[in-house]
Amino acid sequence: MSVTAVPIAPTPRRVLAMLWGGLALALLAALWLAWAGTSQAVAQTGTTDQFLAWNARQAGVQTTASGLQYKVLQAGEGAKPTDADVALISYKGTLRDGTVFDQNERSPLPVAQVVPGFSEGLKLMQKGGKYRLWIKPELGYGERAAGPIPANSLLVFDVELIEFLPMAVLQQMQMQQQMGGAPGGMPGQR
Repeated sequence: MSVTAVPIAPTPRRVLAMLWGGLALALLAALWLAWAGTSQAVAQTGTTDQFLAWNARQAGVQTTASGLQYKVLQAGEGAKPTDADVALISYKGTLRDGTVFDQNERSPLPVAQVVPGFSEGLKLMQKGGKYRLWIKPELGYGERAAGPIPANSLLVFDVELIEFLPMAVLQQMQMQQQMGGAPGGMPGQR
């Protein structure tokens, strides 16, 4: 029995270069995907600073000089509230892991009497606007626990600014209502 040898033509260098280039590209893509998946996982389970650094690179997220991060979900119109105003808002507050610690529809809040990060976020908004706020512990409750909020917690709020009025106007409306005058209350509230 004899074996017949069939000569195989050599592979052109151009084809070998394309094969090696394709393998290198596939390896780089795999490394990038592994890094991207790992960076999100580290951000989600890492420290607050690691999370905020990762979150700052997400599309639409802006960071103020104080370190408050926010994203405009829906732009509003008109003026912005000040420390002298009472804002009528709808909000949902969660911890970084998604645990809801508070939510309310149509809640009047004095802008100057909430945690600094929430106050700063409200003053960025316009009537009708919807924002997501990421409040680092230093702008929230810091090292003290507050009810269901553990110490040193990053707070995440989805906030809609429905309306706002100066505190003095609201107090005047309340006094008129107590004295039997014209009905008062926040505009749009029934």
